This record gives sequence, structure tokens and C-alpha cells, in this order.
Amino acid sequence: MKLKRGLQIFGIWCLSLMILLTGCEMKQVGNMAKTEVEFTVVEPDEVPSELAVIIEENKQGEIKLTYEDQGYMYLVRGYGQQKTGGYSIAVNEVFLAEDGLHVDTSLIGPPRDQEIRDEASYPYLVIKIEAQEAEVLFD
Repeated sequence: MKLKRGLQIFGIWCLSLMILLTGCEMKQVGNMAKTEVEFTVVEPDEVPSELAVIIEENKQGEIKLTYEDQGYMYLVRGYGQQKTGGYSIAVNEVFLAEDGLHVDTSLIGPPRDQEIRDEASYPYLVIKIEAQEAEVLFD
């Protein structure tokens, strides 16, 4: 009877420990701890005008740049000229690690079930975060 009670207590203790450990925000990247960073994807009409000009001037090629304004950092990721329209960009992760601020995005091709414009497009994405001192690494 005592053995059964001891196993129940041990099981409850293990379950509690598992729940506690899965609620943490820190994650491991290789050997480094990482902290998720809150961000907002900025609509094109809300991009600061000076940054919008820089993007327009550089949209033909790949863009990986940062811009700071009024306590915020804007992270710009552009994939250059694509042959057709219909592309989108997904933000996979934005996190802070020992080696810097990581920005991981993916270019997503046009959906096969949608009619695609047969003209060049220049997909880019602007992410807004609170200003950081860390080096920015586009993964």
C-alpha cells in the first residue's frame, strides 16, 4: 500500500516538473540560450518615409537591413526581383541569443491554385521591434 502511494506521489512530482519546465521562454540554439522577441509586421503604408525610399531604391536586389527611428528598430528583409507576383514572406522566428538578434524568414512561392500576374514583383517585409543594441543576423 505504501509503495503504491509512493509511486503516485513520484508520478505527480514528475508531471509537475515537466509542466514547470515547458513553461519557460528560454530555448537552446545549439549551445546558446535564446529569448523570443516580440515583433510587429509593418504594413507598407506605415513604414517610415525615409526607410520606404531606401527600400524602393534597393528592391531589385536582396535586402537585409536595419533602420532605427524613435526608439524602434525596423528589420527589412527583401528577396529581390521575382519573375511573377503572388509571393509572400513568412517570419519563422525573431530571437535574441548570445551572438546577436536573429531574424529568420522564408520566401513562399505563389499558390498553385491562384491566378498569378505575369510581371515582376519585389517581395519584402518590414518587422518592427523595440530598439536593440545587439548585432542583427538575418538567418
